Amino acid sequence: MSAEVSAAKVSSGRGYGVACAMDAGTYVAHMAEVEVDRTNGIVQVRRVVCAQDMGLAINPDGAKLQIEGFITMGLGYALTEEIHFQDGKIFDLNFDTYEIPRFSGLPKIDAVLIDNKDTPPQGGGEPAIVCMGAVSANAIYDAVGARLYQLPMTSERITEAIDKV
Repeated sequence: MSAEVSAAKVSSGRGYGVACAMDAGTYVAHMAEVEVDRTNGIVQVRRVVCAQDMGLAINPDGAKLQIEGFITMGLGYALTEEIHFQDGKIFDLNFDTYEIPRFSGLPKIDAVLIDNKDTPPQGGGEPAIVCMGAVSANAIYDAVGARLYQLPMTSERITEAIDKV
């Protein structure tokens, strides 16, 4: 009987993540697809799918717009938004140093509402934000094999994590 040695999976730079949560009485599940440039740690989120069971959706179109907005906000928290300090004072006083998501860099976002008319209405937009850090971290891990534990997952933190693996 001989032992086989297999090569470790080589990270492709493209990854997929999954995360689930419950917030404000709403069940929420996310999937994300990312591409990570291993040389500079820059992440391109290509697609986010969010499925929500929020009970009776009184205004489904409005609920989907809220989900899209909170996914956008969550991407900022997860990947770029960080307050820096200089000499004990906040350095980031406007948007030239504080990076928020811009429409030109947003991924394709699919918001899916679970048809649950027998349950009273629950939280609508807010639950979509709670998974964004986890789903992004899981997709980055799948893409490059490096686990991140601190938000935001900036390109500097990603390259540092890659170098440690």
